[in-house]
Amino acid sequence: MNERQDAGKAVRASDAERERIAKLVGEAAGEGRLTIEEADDRLEHVYTTRYRHELAEFVSDLPAGRPRAPRPARGRDRFPARLRVHAAVAVVLSVVLILRWVAMDVPYFWPAGPMFLLWGSFLLHARFVRGGGGVPPWVAEGRTG
Repeated sequence: MNERQDAGKAVRASDAERERIAKLVGEAAGEGRLTIEEADDRLEHVYTTRYRHELAEFVSDLPAGRPRAPRPARGRDRFPARLRVHAAVAVVLSVVLILRWVAMDVPYFWPAGPMFLLWGSFLLHARFVRGGGGVPPWVAEGRTG
């Protein structure tokens, strides 16, 4: 069979597939399995490859290995930046409200209402972010409530 007939039956590679192969080549270079020159050469060809079956040759001589388990997020990585900003705003406003209450000498703790709304909105935001942040099911179905 000639190249034109092979190309007619071959499946084109997607950008995601090229990126996956490029990542494997980069990891192999990072582990010392490939020299920088070899990795650069392979990466140059990976991004110009058209078909899926051609991508396999760039990693065929590398060990498959087992996929690494994702490391658990710790510290600041556990919360997205938007949640950290929301929490910081809620803390600052809560402190301002409490200081204002102390300065007013009012016998009842009136900042409880606004602070309830502040922290309630933060908890809803955190739940929304943790849940994937997609469109609520009732909106996707076209219901209004």
